[in-house]
Amino acid sequence: MITPENIVRHELIGLRVRISESPDSEMLGVDGRVVNETRNTITVETDGKEKDIAKEHTTFSFKLPQSEMWVKVRGSLLVARPEDRIKKKQEKW
Repeated sequence: MITPENIVRHELIGLRVRISESPDSEMLGVDGRVVNETRNTITVETDGKEKDIAKEHTTFSFKLPQSEMWVKVRGSLLVARPEDRIKKKQEKW
């Protein structure tokens, strides 16, 4: 089960996401579904289009699948290949 405490160690593909903070003003407020993830980017499908968003300087809000709760996550915590991020020990955030 995905919780606010362990979301950075879970698979993000399929989750609803909203961009809360970004140095790129065009990305602010982008809302959609995560369809792919690489080491440095998250691909979000919104309005039938896919947008690649850099993780490093972005803050994401993910909607937990079991509730209406949104969880903010600093993108710098997500920088890693998904399969490596899931395995590594995370700092407290």
